[in-house]
Amino acid sequence: MAKEPQTVHSFPKNPLEEVRSSITYFKGKQYVDIRIFYKGDDGDFHPSKKGVTLSVDLFSELEAGVQKLKEVLEEGE
Repeated sequence: MAKEPQTVHSFPKNPLEEVRSSITYFKGKQYVDIRIFYKGDDGDFHPSKKGVTLSVDLFSELEAGVQKLKEVLEEGE
């Protein structure tokens, strides 16, 4: 039986969308998923095609990229 995705963090992007960071599973492997969810006509949030799924092995590269973005943003202040 496949494991269910585990949402680790989410925040609103706007009234109709939110960004979710999750741990997902596919064919027995674990992945990091950052995705936009949209509010459907039924009032529930659904995953969009807008997002990125990475193997856990690449998580440190994503983390390094986010840290560099933070440093550049702070330099511009």
